[in-house]
Amino acid sequence: MTLASVTVRSGRDGPSGRRTGKRADGRLDRGAGTWFLVLPALIPILVLSVGPLLYGIALAFTDAQSGRTRATQWTGTLNFQDLLHDGLFWESFRIGLVWAVGVTVPQFVLALGLALLLNENLRMRWLARALAIIPWAMPEVVVGIMWRLVYNPDAGILNETIRDLGLGDGRDWLTGLATALPAVIVVGVWSGMPQTTVALLAGLQNTPHELHEAAALDGAGAWRRFRTVTWPAIRPVALSITALNFIWNFNSFALVYVLTNGGPGGRTRLPMLFAYEEAFRYGQFGYAAAMGCVMVAVISVILAVYLAGRLRGGDDR
Repeated sequence: MTLASVTVRSGRDGPSGRRTGKRADGRLDRGAGTWFLVLPALIPILVLSVGPLLYGIALAFTDAQSGRTRATQWTGTLNFQDLLHDGLFWESFRIGLVWAVGVTVPQFVLALGLALLLNENLRMRWLARALAIIPWAMPEVVVGIMWRLVYNPDAGILNETIRDLGLGDGRDWLTGLATALPAVIVVGVWSGMPQTTVALLAGLQNTPHELHEAAALDGAGAWRRFRTVTWPAIRPVALSITALNFIWNFNSFALVYVLTNGGPGGRTRLPMLFAYEEAFRYGQFGYAAAMGCVMVAVISVILAVYLAGRLRGGDDR
């Protein structure tokens, strides 16, 4: 064997026993090259997500306020102690949970039915699929403005339809104490259903058709085929999209802000909207940051329970 046939790497263990990370030709080894490729995506995450999160956590332990000339003081856990006794915040937290569950559950049920329908071999199926995702393509602000027109008490299409059918004179849906939250939930379901439909439809299309044929030959009906073939195949997708929907809905802001601005009487004031008002209407940045920390903690617990359940069930797909 000649010296020319020997591949020399400077990345082998040197005198100190450590790898240098470079080959003899000057190129980086695989590990360093991987970090080099990941770095462009990692930097925006650190700057735009991790950095503000850490700053917000630090802000929660101060008395930061807007329009104040004196320096911000470290107050320890005072904001969190005040938060424990803030009935308005916990009421908004309850409303947020009602909103998140009230939107997520119907959203999944209706999206599953629509996905099953769009998975069938229908005529003009491509058009139906395109129309189904239109609400997803619309910004939340536009959706809020559009539905405000639908719910308009004088000229809205909903009240006009009720009058034409002789069912009454209609009502002011967004300002009624009993109807504001249900009306907003309907909008949340409508606007968020397409993304759930797309995810479930992708899961359905990955289900082998041969399994349905075999179950049909064994005499299984539609419900039994769904329970024994379809649902086990799409279960990982269903659990994932449901968890994500719950988190997204709990953190909703723009849609409710445009529709009701938290009214009437705080009946639709979600936690994120309450924190926004504390920070930018009343200038209590430290207190609002403490609210954000509590919401992050709650979402983290929900995610931990979800991931633990999937790992316990042996579902790592």
